[in-house]
Amino acid sequence: MNSRLASLQPYPFQRLAQLIHGLTPPAGMTPIRLSMGEPQHAAPAFVLEALKSNLSGLSNYPVTKGSAELRQSIAGWATQRFHLNKIALDPERHVLPVAGTREALFSIAQAVIDRRVNSQRPSVVMPNPFYQIYEGAALLAGARPYFMNAMEENGYRADFAQVPEEIWQKVPLAYICSPGNPTGAVLTRDNLANLIELAHKYNFIIASDECYSEIYFDEAKPPLGLLQVANDLGIRDYQHCLVFHSLSKRSSLPGLRSGFVAGDAAVLEQYHLFRTYQGCALPPPTQSASQAAWNDEAHVRTNRDLYRSKFDAVLKILAPVLDVKRPEAGFYLWPRLPQDDETFTRQLYARENVLVLPGSYLSRETEAGNPGKNRVRMALVTPLAECVEAAQRIRNYVESLK
Repeated sequence: MNSRLASLQPYPFQRLAQLIHGLTPPAGMTPIRLSMGEPQHAAPAFVLEALKSNLSGLSNYPVTKGSAELRQSIAGWATQRFHLNKIALDPERHVLPVAGTREALFSIAQAVIDRRVNSQRPSVVMPNPFYQIYEGAALLAGARPYFMNAMEENGYRADFAQVPEEIWQKVPLAYICSPGNPTGAVLTRDNLANLIELAHKYNFIIASDECYSEIYFDEAKPPLGLLQVANDLGIRDYQHCLVFHSLSKRSSLPGLRSGFVAGDAAVLEQYHLFRTYQGCALPPPTQSASQAAWNDEAHVRTNRDLYRSKFDAVLKILAPVLDVKRPEAGFYLWPRLPQDDETFTRQLYARENVLVLPGSYLSRETEAGNPGKNRVRMALVTPLAECVEAAQRIRNYVESLK
């Protein structure tokens, strides 16, 4: 077996299962799970119809690059959404469909990290807290994660200026997540421009996880994207910049396993070669359904309306008793707790049959501490009535501590 597998830590949900093992919540309370960020809104009917109407495509092998029509739909959506008017996003050179962002965020590290460049172990920069795939991808590629704490005092945004130059000199890849998981913080134009400048100076690739970019609250202020800033800066061919987008959150299609990576044409040319060996092409019916989803915005606006209603209702209940605020984007709450996050999670489950995820499971210890300590992640993905019921139960528990 690959010896690097031993460096992987248990996945957060494995740890959560162990944490609540042996607990029996009240039988009269229906379970409500806010622990996993799995969208539960109904899949768009027209996407399901496109999937069913193209099942004959299962008779053909799909190509890794995806159909020209799908890539054109993706390029058209990204161009309009992020105002890519200065540097054209070429569907032939700048876009690759992927089987959801998870597999692509993992595999990009395996494709771009080269241990032969120097004798030192490479470092991969990433936010803390973070999506655990970043860490696992770096470790299995033979690199060392370098964590940038995203704390309340810095607006939950990783501070790139805090990374020492000797680290940047060893970095082939930097992961960012905007809007952030679990904080919902959106990187600013200055944040992204600064990182692009660093990438050009130290010759590394930015992997920008933007899978929550379409869940936001102000229709007039959608979150910025990395390619948007690169376009405004006139970065030729989107050099050093890759973005990862998914239909899971945007269109409530987590089971479709469909997304895309777009950006640096030279990197994507080599990454496409890697993926032809990896064997992860989207099935033709999935491509047809994905094309339909990227071509429509009405269902996405409806999706946002549903999340707004849930945040409005839940925050009205929780804000008087918890240190919790509406995020800039995404569908998570990241409250500060009156007690240890593991204790809070266990006792809330045992007493109220509501499951949340300890914040420390999404973070790592650093010299400055664990930024997830004494916080939990609450995913407002269940229907409105369930979210309201969960919020009332959480409030009941918090009030019992006083």
